[in-house]
Amino acid sequence: MKKVLTEAELKDLLQAQPEWKLQDGKLVREWTFSNFLGSMAFVNRVATVAEEAGHHPDITIRYNHVVLALVSHDAGGITRRDAAMAAKISTELASHTSPKHE
Repeated sequence: MKKVLTEAELKDLLQAQPEWKLQDGKLVREWTFSNFLGSMAFVNRVATVAEEAGHHPDITIRYNHVVLALVSHDAGGITRRDAAMAAKISTELASHTSPKHE
């Protein structure tokens, strides 16, 4: 079974990945795009990255708004695998993103 991150590890993770936040026991990040097609193009790219990594985020799409949530369901919380996926998404999709808070 995968090890869930401690509170100190989660704090370090959020400092390293400030675009992500904790919400309902998950690592969450939101994006807003100019239209639905922008949202879908982003989600398709996320799907490719997730499939390559073998770790898939929960995805919510509301027209031009996309929310990704990472949690290791089998571990019952956020693990290093989720932290690595958040970093991978942030790094590999930086040119495709338009974060809501930026």
